[in-house]
Amino acid sequence: MGVSGTLEYLSDLMSSGYKHKRRKQLQTVNLKVRMDCDGCELKVKKAMSSLSGVKSVEIDRKQQKVTVTGYVEQSKVLKKAKSTGKKAEIWPYVPYNLVAQPYAIQAYDKKAPPGFVRKVDNPTTGNGTLTRFEDPYITMFSDDNPNACSIM
Repeated sequence: MGVSGTLEYLSDLMSSGYKHKRRKQLQTVNLKVRMDCDGCELKVKKAMSSLSGVKSVEIDRKQQKVTVTGYVEQSKVLKKAKSTGKKAEIWPYVPYNLVAQPYAIQAYDKKAPPGFVRKVDNPTTGNGTLTRFEDPYITMFSDDNPNACSIM
């Protein structure tokens, strides 16, 4: 920063009697929107493009996915997508290799695109415990097993 930049910064600090609006960050919002035809796709694309701050809108009709990039808020994008009359939600899927147990009951979804599973924070069974299948021979000869000596 040169001399002029430093002077400009100091003058802004001294003369600012009002607070500047905080600028939104550039972000990408992924939505799952139910689209059947080209008309639906065009309607959703027009609605998303009309939001202020939107830089680009990409639609993948096969996956029912809409990607909006720009200086926007996630809640406003979702609200605008729902205003088109289409069923819309935040993109609920993640690649299956990023999930600890991708085929747990809560994570597995038949409607998910190939290679994706539903995003869940803590996959558990119905009673609240995680099902684990261990090899019985590991615990049979373990030092932690008090009955291990009786087998040998």
